[in-house]
Amino acid sequence: MQATATVLVYSDNADTREQVRLATGRRPAADVPPVEIVECATLPAVLAALEQGGIDACVLDGETAPAGGMGVCRQIKDEIFRCPPVLLLIGRPQDAWLATWSRADAAVTHPVDPVEFTDALAGLLRRRLLTEA
Repeated sequence: MQATATVLVYSDNADTREQVRLATGRRPAADVPPVEIVECATLPAVLAALEQGGIDACVLDGETAPAGGMGVCRQIKDEIFRCPPVLLLIGRPQDAWLATWSRADAAVTHPVDPVEFTDALAGLLRRRLLTEA
């Protein structure tokens, strides 16, 4: 098993980034490695972090402005070679169709429910780490 998993968290809201960090904890599940969080508040920071590599999963806030997480998800799926899986935070359950349009790998509603969130994130990390093994 990999020593740590790196998760990029994109939101212009520091409180949202903190909610994700707190929900994730040291590791979202016993069968995935401990998580290191890379926080980004702007689209250029997201793109720079992804270009550097080493990101195992992304958590994108669909409510971020001016570049919302849904549009960012679609963009990185098109532009980043072997794009990491994306967990999208959506404002309402009715926005799930937008998450599908953006090609997100999973979506959960915001505010962050720790159980739902960690289940989704752990699932993405399991799939990512198994495909790399």
